[in-house]
Amino acid sequence: MRQCFAFCAMFPKDYEIDVEILIQLWMANGFIPEQQGEEHPEISGKNIFIELASRSFFQDVKGVPFEFNDTEVSRVTCKIHDLMHDVALDSMGKECAAITTKQSKSEDLPHLARHLLLSVSEPETLLNTSREKRAPILQTLIFEKNLDQDLQRLSKYRCARALRIKRASFTNARCLHHLRCLDLSRSDIESLPEDISILYHLQTLNLSYCRSLKRLPKGMKYMTALRHLYTHECRQLKSMPADLRCLTSLQTLTCFVAGASSGCSKVRELGRLNNLGGQLELRQLENVREADAYAANLRNKEKVTRLTLTWTGGDKEAQNSDKEVLEGLKPHDGLKVLRIYSYSGDTCPTWMNKLQDIVELELSDCKKLEKLPAIWQLPALKVLCLCGLPNFETWWDTREVPGQKPVFPLLEKLSIQECKSLVSLPMAPLIIESSGGCDTAWCSAFPALREMELDHLEMFQRWEANEATVEENVIFPRLEKLSIRNCESLATLPKASVIKPPFGGVETECRSAFPALKELVLVNLTTLEKWEAGEGTPGEDLTFIGLEKLTIRSCPELIILPEAPKLSLLEVSGASQQMLSLQAASRYIASLSSLDLTGNNEETESVADQNSSELVHGKGKWDRKSPLTRMELFRYSLLFSHSSALDLWTCFAQLVDLEIRECNGLVYWPEKVFKALVSLRTLCIWRCSKLTGRTQEVSEQSAQERRELLPCLESLRIYYCDSLVEVPNLPASLKILLISSCRNLESIVLGQQEDTPSLSPGSSSEAGASRAVLKLSSSVNHRFLPFLESLSIYICNGLSEVANLPPSIKTLEIESCHNLRSLSGQLDALQRLDISFCRELKSLESCLGRLPSLQILYLHHCSSLQSLPNGPQAYSSLRALRIESCPGIKLLPPILQQRLDHLEYKTLDARYEDLLGWQYAIRRQLACLK
Repeated sequence: MRQCFAFCAMFPKDYEIDVEILIQLWMANGFIPEQQGEEHPEISGKNIFIELASRSFFQDVKGVPFEFNDTEVSRVTCKIHDLMHDVALDSMGKECAAITTKQSKSEDLPHLARHLLLSVSEPETLLNTSREKRAPILQTLIFEKNLDQDLQRLSKYRCARALRIKRASFTNARCLHHLRCLDLSRSDIESLPEDISILYHLQTLNLSYCRSLKRLPKGMKYMTALRHLYTHECRQLKSMPADLRCLTSLQTLTCFVAGASSGCSKVRELGRLNNLGGQLELRQLENVREADAYAANLRNKEKVTRLTLTWTGGDKEAQNSDKEVLEGLKPHDGLKVLRIYSYSGDTCPTWMNKLQDIVELELSDCKKLEKLPAIWQLPALKVLCLCGLPNFETWWDTREVPGQKPVFPLLEKLSIQECKSLVSLPMAPLIIESSGGCDTAWCSAFPALREMELDHLEMFQRWEANEATVEENVIFPRLEKLSIRNCESLATLPKASVIKPPFGGVETECRSAFPALKELVLVNLTTLEKWEAGEGTPGEDLTFIGLEKLTIRSCPELIILPEAPKLSLLEVSGASQQMLSLQAASRYIASLSSLDLTGNNEETESVADQNSSELVHGKGKWDRKSPLTRMELFRYSLLFSHSSALDLWTCFAQLVDLEIRECNGLVYWPEKVFKALVSLRTLCIWRCSKLTGRTQEVSEQSAQERRELLPCLESLRIYYCDSLVEVPNLPASLKILLISSCRNLESIVLGQQEDTPSLSPGSSSEAGASRAVLKLSSSVNHRFLPFLESLSIYICNGLSEVANLPPSIKTLEIESCHNLRSLSGQLDALQRLDISFCRELKSLESCLGRLPSLQILYLHHCSSLQSLPNGPQAYSSLRALRIESCPGIKLLPPILQQRLDHLEYKTLDARYEDLLGWQYAIRRQLACLK
């Protein structure tokens, strides 16, 4: 146990460990020896892990290894506490090592390590360059990232017992005869070398997610020690090698592909592998005959918990009878998860109703399936997914009606998609529940349902099979997440009921069909017009008492909104939805923390003409303390034009992040809007093609007040604003400024700006403006923007000048500004300079200063650039240099030449390398003469 725990020192701190793989690594290194007649080493490893976890050596444990845990848990993982990690390191000494940062020298490789994890880019370089030196005698070698090159001299690691490697090829397997665990998952390999079959001690072979893998070694039958073979998500694999039945120690086989050729294993080969457990997928079942299906003997494989049965080409006629094949693949009654894909039969197998322990059932792309068996009888079913069943229209026969017994009593998740004939949900029986000393009668087919998804159900229109005859309303008492998409016949949600506490977890009496609902998504429901069924317009007493997130997209008939006092996230989008979205924003203003509004630029004018009372709701209730911190406006100019909408901005004092995209109605810099945004930190403006940046009319604010707009703004990004002329009054708090693809800018002057008359629409000054100047000003007390650290300018082809660069800038990036001729400023704090494709720029002397802090210098495709600074302190901190396609620079400054041998990264045109080599030769000859 001590050795097993100490081995975990090879993982970095806070590393998420796959527990089953960890146990296999323990086995590979002999920490859990397999003894004749004793329990399987996997069971011993599981017990050791459970014992260590119970003593708090592990934390954040998710599940029990080699057992079914939950439908949501596909991997059992854990972490090791930092203090326990230190204990493990002390116990193992230098035998375990994890390298997570890039090493500059090969001697940094720990030569005493026996168990090594590499989580750096190009890890093969670290190992290959050490081959001339004393290499570590590794037993465990794990690569966390892809290898770009082959490992040289793989034979040097002949003592390896466990190897995880991600690469395009794997050769020289015969030299790794001690190997117990080989993980090639997520590699680009197309095939494995045949000599891998002589790894007679190999226990674990992981080939999962090798999407290019086409075949397995023919001699795999000789790998009789193999216990775990992972082949799932190998979509190019067409068959399994012959005589797979010889692998009698096999406990894990995640995917078996039934081939059509004579030289491959048939599914009957599984008959002798009775130790198989966990996940098992059978693919290409159209190649399986009835006799082979029965011979596979799945009913006796009691350790299998997840079974997936897949046919390919559900629209094609099956070569054999799919009904008989599926009947012959009967699993044991204790199966937990069953998934069936592309089955072409019209009925389900008779054994489906006998799966009393089934937790998850999925039927997908079964084109001919017309009805389901009485799956409502399955007492443990929690997840039901029905997808691509176009002929499915009834839940059960009338003779199978469950009466007043609860149906789907434990079902928590229901997903129904692409079932175009389905009209309704199943009949909801009457349920009487005692709570708080009183009985509550209600109707529901899904009393425990927490999540429901309905998508592409063309005929779906009723929430219960015989809704009109039920006196009590259908409700979903525990539903927390509801998503309805593309149900073109659905006109209403279910009729609300009066809910009294504590039923449904409500604290006060309310009317609702979804008392526990937290998230609601309504998308592309063209006929949905009511929030509840029934005559007349529902009143405002209809309440979604716990709703926190609401998404409405393309629901044109939905023009009213219910009460949702806890709503914090709102998204409204789609044609003809601007009126609804503004109503929603105003109605929920007191609770919203995130708001996404999408409109239509063409509709803005017609909506803006409507009466204020139709657009906003509850204006008298606004307390001007909205908790809203994030807002995104997409093609939604209404908030900048309608008078009532403008009043909404006064509530947004807590707004932190604002993104404005494609709002063509935004022409002038909205000073009135920004006046209220005293907490805004990030502002992004994207493709507002008419935005000029000027103020619309003479402002009543003083120059000082205009400079104090957006006092907390730290980041401003402007993209693709073709009409942009200026961005006035930037605050002194700004740290990041990015301007991209604003083609009409000609000059950017970072500095104080004198007050100039504002322009009004149609003024002669605006009409005659021939020079677009972007002037960025800060407060009176600062000549420059004192905290600006990053300035990025991309693809501004009209830009010719960038002036008064402040000394606080640490990063300056300018790309594809083809007409840029001048840079000026004093950049003593500059750490990164990247200038590319600026063909008119001739000099950097006027802005770069002494450059004592410059670490990265990239210059490329600046054809007119003639010189670089050569101050005494310049380049003293330089780490990376790239100068390419700058023919005007004939010679590197001497101070820069002296730094070249100390750089971590260097890319120079060949002429510089040749010139430096010639100069070095002359200096050497002169030294010899002396």
